[in-house]
Amino acid sequence: MRFAQVRPGRQFVLALDHGEDFLDGLTRFCANQGIRSGYVPAFVGGFRAARLVGTCGPLADPEAPLWDEVHVETLEALGGGTLAWDPEEDCLSPHIHVAAGLKAKSAEGRVSHLLGAKVQFICEIPIVEVVGDSDGPALTRRRSADLHDVPLLGFGTDI
Repeated sequence: MRFAQVRPGRQFVLALDHGEDFLDGLTRFCANQGIRSGYVPAFVGGFRAARLVGTCGPLADPEAPLWDEVHVETLEALGGGTLAWDPEEDCLSPHIHVAAGLKAKSAEGRVSHLLGAKVQFICEIPIVEVVGDSDGPALTRRRSADLHDVPLLGFGTDI
């Protein structure tokens, strides 16, 4: 277990409109506001299409991360996640998960890591900036070679 005490900074509500790219809009907004770490407590909205981590085949190694993706269309989504700074890439690295219902399939559900999505109608996203005790970002994300290169949440310069 790892942890750090952080404090909330500024708080925003972002509305992404019909046709906007979810992750691009979120990261662009954060860049424009100077947000380098934070979290999305929960968001609601519709997606015209989304790419989620998943597969229709058997898992080659259930202990390893899955890098495959599935494409789904016309969803209602509820999600949340963290916003951490990737020091190697020098950019924001959102980690967003969604629970989504496929509208055309009796709201049959999908739950997974969000790789990308296009907004349908509206997506409403509360964002809470996280402020640490140092000059750098409070939350960081670095890949762990020991764990299949999975990007892990870290605190300041630690991981």
